[in-house]
Amino acid sequence: MYTSETPVRVRYAETDPMGYVYYGNYAQYYEVGRVEALRQLGLSYKELEEQGFALPVLSYSVKFFKPAYYDDVLTIKTTITEMPSVRIHFMYETFNQQGILLNRAETILVFFDKKKNKPCVAPKEFLKTMKNYF
Repeated sequence: MYTSETPVRVRYAETDPMGYVYYGNYAQYYEVGRVEALRQLGLSYKELEEQGFALPVLSYSVKFFKPAYYDDVLTIKTTITEMPSVRIHFMYETFNQQGILLNRAETILVFFDKKKNKPCVAPKEFLKTMKNYF
């Protein structure tokens, strides 16, 4: 299992008329969390795409407990829960600056060969790096 933490500051435009972070913005926060988690491992979404791979989202779910507000500094805790293969499973927890858990979410993405236009096994170098955590 691999876990990383990424800070995200809430911008004014990301809030709704009640002053809460609009729920749809959390998908972007989770994307930041997973891109940074991979970057911290020395892996890059950009490089994967340049090698001909895409990572479309297969499923996404979230459960909210408390709201976040403008100018809060959130911590997106991103965990890769199992060794990737054709799919990669991410779990997320969002905490505010007081350490209060605001929500939990998960996404499953699929490694996709853009040339063949079909799902595929993750690249060997990617799997080699991930093997160190499982």
